[in-house]
Amino acid sequence: MDADEFRRAGREMIDYVADYLENIRDRQVTPSVQQGYLRKLVPEKAPQTGEAWEDVFADVERVIMPGVTHWHSPRFHSYFPSATSYPAILGDILSDAISGLGFSWTSNPASTELETVVMDWLAHMLGLPEHFLFSSKGPGGGVIEGSASEASLMTILGAKAKAIRETKAKHPDWTDGQITDKLIAYYSEQAHSSAQRATTLAHVTGRGLPTDEEQSLRGSSLAQAIEEDRAAGLIPFYVLATSGTTPHCAFDNLTELGAICQAEELWLHVDAAYAGSAFICPEFRHWMAGVECVDSFNFNPHKWLLVNFDCSALWLKDMSLISQALDYNCPIIRPNPDSGEAMPDFRVHFRLSHLFDFAVVSFVLLTVLFPLPFICPFLPASACPVDSITRSHWAGAVAP
Repeated sequence: MDADEFRRAGREMIDYVADYLENIRDRQVTPSVQQGYLRKLVPEKAPQTGEAWEDVFADVERVIMPGVTHWHSPRFHSYFPSATSYPAILGDILSDAISGLGFSWTSNPASTELETVVMDWLAHMLGLPEHFLFSSKGPGGGVIEGSASEASLMTILGAKAKAIRETKAKHPDWTDGQITDKLIAYYSEQAHSSAQRATTLAHVTGRGLPTDEEQSLRGSSLAQAIEEDRAAGLIPFYVLATSGTTPHCAFDNLTELGAICQAEELWLHVDAAYAGSAFICPEFRHWMAGVECVDSFNFNPHKWLLVNFDCSALWLKDMSLISQALDYNCPIIRPNPDSGEAMPDFRVHFRLSHLFDFAVVSFVLLTVLFPLPFICPFLPASACPVDSITRSHWAGAVAP
């Protein structure tokens, strides 16, 4: 496919995508195919010669669409039905075209700098504390992870490394393994399964704590667990609080948990993957009370903010605590040049390469006004200022 063919095929695909999304209401939401249907419709082996684009394109409707669950249909009442938009799709096209692997400023200056800017935009929109912003010139900042599960794992690894360093300072004769065996992390019994997976992957003990009648993890439950575990010779070091649990959309009490974590010197991480987007609306921020006490905060723009999967925003009060935990020497990563504007160390995830994901986020933020209509679709325009086209689209999407 040369450039001219790409232009022609691209226009055809854009038209197809637009028609698909505008008429998605008319499609059956869940497919009626049987397991194994697709293998019967395609060759057993990849073709030896390339096929014409027209034939490949025709297979979208013939092979792919019969087995698609249409997540963005207004008749889809499961999971998160707002994880795309036209600006996000256009951002993806640009990101795919640039395809720059931004593992440092030197490797892709625009990618690195756009990430710092957009993470600050998002933090301001949510009302997060100043210390999470790059513009604060402190050790804090934010990055894009692939999912909230990754964010939980990265923060628990950072907390683990910090706990080992601090414990060895008190007990220099203890080995890393002996300390690790004593470490224990806490989370609500209502927390996402990723909390348990994170403790498993970090090789530390995890303990689910009981909640109150509102399914919220309270300070009294945490305080009792810490007392019991310290008496048993364990070392509490990390708490994962949830804002918008998967079973009930419950909110753990950050004010109570934060006070205890600060007094006991425990890392407090907030998993707001599901409900975090709602904090854009000031009237919902009372659920975030106590956020000034947390060490890290995560939410998923790909759930409510019209941003394509995968896009999970993670902020850290001190980014160096994770980059130190994942310290490595990679000869292809050149140090950032000395300048008056310090660039962050993005070694806070497993991926060495960092795609130009923020083209997607920035396109959405620059073209959609907030508060978003899917948060408040029926409020008057004066209370929820969005353009009439977007408002009518989403009002129609949530209608019976």
